[in-house]
Amino acid sequence: MNLFRRPDYKSDTTQFIEQLKKNEPKLEAQQRLGLSLLWNKLVDRDAWFGYRKAKVAQKPYVYQTNDK
Repeated sequence: MNLFRRPDYKSDTTQFIEQLKKNEPKLEAQQRLGLSLLWNKLVDRDAWFGYRKAKVAQKPYVYQTNDK
């Protein structure tokens, strides 16, 4: 028998989340929809390759003017 085992313990946060999911069954679907709107985007790899290729190297001292 393990002395540190606490099978019946659930933190307040866990209880709150379980109760929230029970009261709002559509919550997870709404969260996934919001995630897909903001983060799950298709990446155009050709465009990213072009952006990286067109990047101009920064001067060692940014505020130095060009000698003419």
